[in-house]
Amino acid sequence: MPAKADKHRQGQGGPSGGRAGLPRVSRAASKKRDDDVSTEAGDVADAGAGGKALIKPPDQLELTEAELKEEITRILKADNPHAPQNIVRYSFKERAYKRISHVNQMAIHFSYDGNLIPKDSDEGRRQCMKATTGAEKAPDETSAETSEETQVKGEESTGDTQAAGEETAEESGTAEVAAAAGDEETPRPKKPEKKLVNQFNFTERASMTLNNPLQEKACQSEPIAWKDFSATVNQWEIYDAYVEHIQKMEKEKEKEKSKPQAIEKEEEKKKERKFTSLEFQSNEIAKISKAAKIMERVVNQNTLDDIIQDFKYFEDESDEYRDQKGTLLPLWTFQYDKTKRLAVTAISWNPKYKDLFAVGYGSYDFMKQSQGMLLLYTLKNPSFPEYIFSSESGVMCLDFHNDYPYLIAVGFYDGNVAIYNLKATFQPSYKSCAKSGKHTEPVWQVKWQKNDIDNNLNFFSVSSDGRIVSWTLLRNELVHTDVIKLSVEGTTAQRPEELQLKILGCGTSFDFHKKIDYLFLVGTEEGKIYKCSKRHSSQFLDVFEAHHMAVDSVSWNPYHSKVFISCSSDWTVKIWDHTIKTPMFVYDLNSGVGDVAWAPYSSTVFAAVTTDCKAHVFDLSINKYEALCTQVVVTKKKNKITHVQFNPVHPVIVVGDQRGHVICLKLSPNLRKMPKAKKGQEVEKDPEVEIAKLEKLLNLVREPAKQRCEQGGAAAPPGPPAEQTQL
Repeated sequence: MPAKADKHRQGQGGPSGGRAGLPRVSRAASKKRDDDVSTEAGDVADAGAGGKALIKPPDQLELTEAELKEEITRILKADNPHAPQNIVRYSFKERAYKRISHVNQMAIHFSYDGNLIPKDSDEGRRQCMKATTGAEKAPDETSAETSEETQVKGEESTGDTQAAGEETAEESGTAEVAAAAGDEETPRPKKPEKKLVNQFNFTERASMTLNNPLQEKACQSEPIAWKDFSATVNQWEIYDAYVEHIQKMEKEKEKEKSKPQAIEKEEEKKKERKFTSLEFQSNEIAKISKAAKIMERVVNQNTLDDIIQDFKYFEDESDEYRDQKGTLLPLWTFQYDKTKRLAVTAISWNPKYKDLFAVGYGSYDFMKQSQGMLLLYTLKNPSFPEYIFSSESGVMCLDFHNDYPYLIAVGFYDGNVAIYNLKATFQPSYKSCAKSGKHTEPVWQVKWQKNDIDNNLNFFSVSSDGRIVSWTLLRNELVHTDVIKLSVEGTTAQRPEELQLKILGCGTSFDFHKKIDYLFLVGTEEGKIYKCSKRHSSQFLDVFEAHHMAVDSVSWNPYHSKVFISCSSDWTVKIWDHTIKTPMFVYDLNSGVGDVAWAPYSSTVFAAVTTDCKAHVFDLSINKYEALCTQVVVTKKKNKITHVQFNPVHPVIVVGDQRGHVICLKLSPNLRKMPKAKKGQEVEKDPEVEIAKLEKLLNLVREPAKQRCEQGGAAAPPGPPAEQTQL
């Protein structure tokens, strides 16, 4: 029975001895068998490959041995290929979207947050103690468990051996041998698995900082020393004090008189020498500056001799073959370093010195307002301005006085107006302020007018606040008078008369009639043109529905008393007869028109500049349908032409742009044709000839325009009948 039990235990219930050894042998054998099989398969594959021809694709490159042996190096970069390269973010500082140049190239493939505790810390020591105590207790428990398992398995094996008692003697012998082997290989107790330390065992730790102890510091100064003094004063003591003071004064006067007269004469001579030296220095500086200015002009005339020769003598002979078309010849470019970021906002020629003109600098962008400048250039010295004036606000308009050419009226962006005197200092002689009734919006145009009844100088200004103001120059101040307030028609609410509100219009330009003093035109941001009078401030004489956008410029014809011209940002230039509500001529220039100006030598010639950097010159007597010259005069890179003006004598125009440049251009002969003389007669230069020339053109258009007005039922608004008849 014991032998059978041992045999049966080894066959069925001996996992510790038989089952532990067999898997190890089988794993090693299987590994060796797999290696042998793989080597045999490789040999077979090599043998099979040696017997068959390799098949190459038809598009495979045939390389030489040198090319095959050549090493090709590739550089691996740490840049992330999936990182975006065109990230754009909004810059609040520059108010625009900016591209980000630096992109984060780091790519995270795996991240793990650890919880390591140093062994030297208190927590590390506690965990080490727990691990050692757990390892000592584990062998005792495992030995007890194995003894209980062997007892249970022994009882089961005895029951099985009784049922198998009929086996042969050979089996009993083998059972004894197996029992002996089982006794020799007793099952070893399994080592207990170490318990893993809980890595997520978070502990709360707290610390408290020390509070600084409060300290009180105090200081005490020594008390001020007090001293009591008392005395009695009577009239005699006061009298004696005055007498002593008078005696001291007399002694000082005697000492001064006792000085020798020679010393006094020397001191007087020294003072005279100082004054004479200062006067001499100022005179010398004036002489040197005048001489230096003359030398500068001479040097410029030598260096720019070609341009000066073109200005005086060049006539483009190719105009004869251009079919009445003309060109503009660039001469000089006037620029100053401090005005590169400012736009040309106004140009005006001096009425006395025909080569001198003033340029105002500012900005039309209300978000980028800065200081302004007023410069005066001459055609004799294009390299540097003759006069330089700076201002806190941008200059928006200016005008020379006809009788006093050294006085310049200037309007600013902040609503102020000022008078600059070229003979005085570099500061304005007169300037408005909030108390003196300055405008609340930018001043877009100023114009000198005739003296008032008291023979005081006065000028007018128009602004976006809807006010047209007359300014009178007194001895020490500017006195203002509101001539008229622009109101938008049709905007008054239907309320009682006491509660009616009028919306003020925004004036952008104006011009006074050349012969009728009280008559003037006003252009507005709404596109309307108002015909106004100085004598009536309550209503307009007439209203022209001129343009769909703001009227940038309006100007009377210098010869014809009924004709005026206007331009707008709606791409159009229109010529009007102020007695007719519809325009005589309309020209679409395919871009916003910044300025328009009549030529001083002809009643039918005018020039206009557009925002696409082109200058257009028209002559109605030659071609009343299109311009004789359309030419790009400045670079188009973020630039626009703002103003244009004809020279009163020379055949040139000056054009200003947004980059602070002023370009002088000469008109070709086709753009300044004068009336031809008949045989045996001289050419008449009387203004009546120019008036008749323009009147002839207007008669061709005037009757159809009147018919359109009658068909449309357009009636002029009510106005003073006396003035209407005078016009």
